[in-house]
Amino acid sequence: MTPKRPTTELDARYSAALNPRPGAESVTATDWAEAQGRLRAAEVFWITTVRPDGRLHVTPLIAAWHDGALHFSTGPGEQKAKNLAGNANCVLTTGHNSLTEGVDIVVEGTAERVTDPARQDEVIAAFEAQYGDHIVSPEGTFYGFGDSIRKGNDLLFAVAPGTAYGFGHDGQVFSHTRYTFTDLDSSRPSMT
Repeated sequence: MTPKRPTTELDARYSAALNPRPGAESVTATDWAEAQGRLRAAEVFWITTVRPDGRLHVTPLIAAWHDGALHFSTGPGEQKAKNLAGNANCVLTTGHNSLTEGVDIVVEGTAERVTDPARQDEVIAAFEAQYGDHIVSPEGTFYGFGDSIRKGNDLLFAVAPGTAYGFGHDGQVFSHTRYTFTDLDSSRPSMT
C-alpha cells in the first residue's frame, strides 16, 4: 500500500524565522522522509474521530507506520470503533509538547479495517519493532497485542494519508509543511 511521494509545500503564511539575523538559515519545508521517520519513532499518537451526532472524539493510542499507512487497533465496543463504523474519516497526530524542538505531524485520512491475516502479521511485526518490550515482554503494557488482533478481540485499522502536515519548531524558526497525496499506487494490496 505504498503511496507515491506526496507533493510537499511550505505554507509561508505560517512559517517564519523569529528575529531573523544575518546569516540565519531560511525556513524550509520538512522533507517527507523526515516526517515518516518521526512517525516511525513516535510512541504516542492522538486520534480524532467523529461521533454520529457530529461531535468529535479524541483519545491517545499507540500506532505504527508501515507500508505507507499509520496502523492502530481498538476494541469493537470502544467509542472510536463505533465512530469509525459510521464515519471512517479520522486524524492521527503526534509530536513534541514543546515550542523549542521537534516536528508535530498530523495525518488525515480514512480508516480501513485490516482483516487479511498475512497483512495483520506484517503490521503486528511493525508494532513489535516500534514498541519492543511494551508489546513482546510478558511485563509489557501491551503484551498480547498481536494475539488479540489475530483472535478478533481487537480491530486493526490502516490510515493512508490523504493529506498530512508537518509543524516544525525550534524556538526561533517555525514551519508549516503540507503533504498532498493525490495519486496512490494502484497496485497496493487490499486491506481485507
